[in-house]
Amino acid sequence: MAEVTAAKKKRSLMQWLKGYTGQKYTTTLLFLLIPLVLLILFTVIPAINMGIYSFQKRDQLGVSWEWVGLDNYKRIFTDGAYLQTFANSIYYLIGSFVQQAFALLIATVLCSKIKFANVFKGVLFFPYMMNGVAVSLIFRRFFQKGDGITNTEGTLNSIIMLFGGDPVRWLSEPNLVNVCLVFASIWRYIGFDIIMYIGAIQSISPDIYEAADLDGANAWQRFWYIIFPNIRPIVGLQLILAIKGAVSVFEIPYIITEGKNGTSTFVIKTIETAFKYQKVGLASAMAIVLLAIILIVTAIQKAFFKEDK
Repeated sequence: MAEVTAAKKKRSLMQWLKGYTGQKYTTTLLFLLIPLVLLILFTVIPAINMGIYSFQKRDQLGVSWEWVGLDNYKRIFTDGAYLQTFANSIYYLIGSFVQQAFALLIATVLCSKIKFANVFKGVLFFPYMMNGVAVSLIFRRFFQKGDGITNTEGTLNSIIMLFGGDPVRWLSEPNLVNVCLVFASIWRYIGFDIIMYIGAIQSISPDIYEAADLDGANAWQRFWYIIFPNIRPIVGLQLILAIKGAVSVFEIPYIITEGKNGTSTFVIKTIETAFKYQKVGLASAMAIVLLAIILIVTAIQKAFFKEDK
C-alpha cells in the first residue's frame, strides 16, 4: 500500500513538473541558479569571512592568527592615525552638501528658458564621463608640478605668477590640500547630480507652473513649494550617494597626493593596512566600520526624507 502511494505521489509530481506551473518554476530556478551561486561564492561567503577576520589578528595568508575580540575595533577609534582619516572625511562630507546645493541650483536655472541650455548641460556633464585617473592627473598638474615644495610650478601657479602673485603650495599646505582635493571631486561628480535633478524637475507637470504663475508666485516660491517637494525622493537618493562617496573616497586623493600631507582617507588607510602592512584582521574591522557608517547615514537620511502619508 505504501509503495502504491509513493508511486502515485511520484507520478503526480512528474505531471506537475511537465505542466505549465511546474515548467515556470523550474525555468525560473534554473535562471536564478547561476546568479545565486555567484552571489554566495563572491559576496555572501567573503562577507561572512570578513566579519570573522575582524575579530582576529592575522596576516594575508592566514598562516598564523589569534583571536583578539574587539581589540581591532578599539584601535580604530583610539589610534590617532585612523581618527585622522575620519577628520579628512569631514572635508568631503561638507563638499558633498555644497555639490548638491550647486547642482540643484544649476539644474533649476537650466530648466528655465535660457539660450544654449543643452550646450551647458553637455559641458557640465562631460567631466563625469571622463576616467577618474585622467581627472586626477589633470588636477595634479593643475595645482602643482613636482613635490610642491622644491618645485611649485603648475597651471594655477603659472596664472597667479602671470598677474604678479606668488606661487602657492596647493598640495603641500595642510590647510589647503584637502580643500583642493574636494574641489577636484566636486568638479568630477557634479555633472551627474545636475542631470539627475534636471530629469526630476522636467517630470513635474507644466500645469502646476502655469497655476503658480497665475497666483503670482516668484522664482523662490516656485522652487520651494513646487520643485523641491516634487523632487524630494531624488534629492534623498543623491544625498545617500554623496554621503556614501564622502566616507569612501579613494581615487582622487590616492592618485593626486598618494594619501600624503594629511590627505589619507579611510579607504586608503584600509587598503594600506591590508596590503602594505598585511594586517588583514584590522583591515576587515575597518571595512565593517565603513559599512556600519554607511548604513547609519542611510537610515538617518531615510528618516529625514520620509514621505508624509
